[in-house]
Order: sequence, then structure tokens, then C-alpha cells
Amino acid sequence: MKIIENLFDREFKTNDNKKQLILTHTSRNKLDFIQSIKYRLNGKYGKIPHYLVDRDGNVVRLLSDGSVPNYFSSDQLNKNSIIISLENLGWLEKQPLKNYYINWVGNIYKEKIVERKWRDYFFWQPYTDLQLTKTAELVKELSNKYDINLKCVGHNTKLKGSEKFLGILTESNFDEFKTNLSPAFDFEKFEKYLKDE
Repeated sequence: MKIIENLFDREFKTNDNKKQLILTHTSRNKLDFIQSIKYRLNGKYGKIPHYLVDRDGNVVRLLSDGSVPNYFSSDQLNKNSIIISLENLGWLEKQPLKNYYINWVGNIYKEKIVERKWRDYFFWQPYTDLQLTKTAELVKELSNKYDINLKCVGHNTKLKGSEKFLGILTESNFDEFKTNLSPAFDFEKFEKYLKDE
């Protein structure tokens, strides 16, 4: 798998004993996302994923695997996980009398949507098939490297005891208010790609 290196030069603690792979999404386009985490808090922002998978299936390493960023409020969760963020606008709002949708930062979206009521939202940007296949490849590679269980929760709702689950989760498995991964993520297809050789 080809991985593009775009490592942030932040100093984080390190831990090479990873137990979880956590899938999230960016809630904005790739360039805006990278700029926002690069310059927020005068370059001291700590909520940085280890990897970014863009809509074309390109995998960008933002941090070394062993880095322990301040992504979650739980130090233990930060220590034990590798975070993979997929480029996706997330929830969308239909603009009245217009032929487009916008997300929470005002990005305009005019393509196909997934319509499903979840956590008080109705419209979602789909994830691409390239994202699913490349994310599955990355997950398998990291699973082999760190002996992380390839078992996936397989849904995006809050899971009691998610901190103790050894395998693949989403950020929304930890918090009933998070919307990533969204209901547009096809867990069935993703799990099929995980099993493909």
C-alpha cells in the first residue's frame, strides 16, 4: 500500500502497544481539514488522527503510529488507539430553493446524498468505495503490524464498554452525540473488504 507522508512535527508521547483502530471522519474537505489542524491554537492543536484517507483513496500518514495525540478526553484511549480519519463532510442541510446542500462549515455539496434520519440529522455525504477498500487495506496492515484484532463493531452507535473492545471501532461508538462515522458508511461492504485477500 502506498502511503503519502505528511507527518506533523508535533511532540507527542509515544506508545507502540496499540489495541484499537478507531475510524472517524473529517467533517470537511481534506485541504481545509489539514489546514485547520496545522494552524489551530497557533500550531499546538492536539486532536490529530494518525492517518487520513481521502475520497480518491489516497492514504496520508499525519503522525507516526506510536504517537499519542490528544484526540480523545481519555488518556488511556489516546494511548491505546490508532486513529484513521476519512475525508467526508458528514451531515448536510438542504438549502431551501437551491439545488445543493451545505455542511456545518458551509462547504457546498451538489452530488448524491444518503438520506437517513440519525442523531437529529437527515442528509449525509456518502463515503466512496475507494475509501472503503483503502481503509480496509490500511486496517489489515496495521492489524498485522500491531497484532490488533480485525473484529469490527460493525455499527456507529454508542457501545457500552467500547474502551475495552479490542479491534475496530468508530468515534461514535464512544459518544452518543458524535456523528462519525455517519450512517452513510457501509459496514457490511467494509467488513467484506477486511476478509478479502
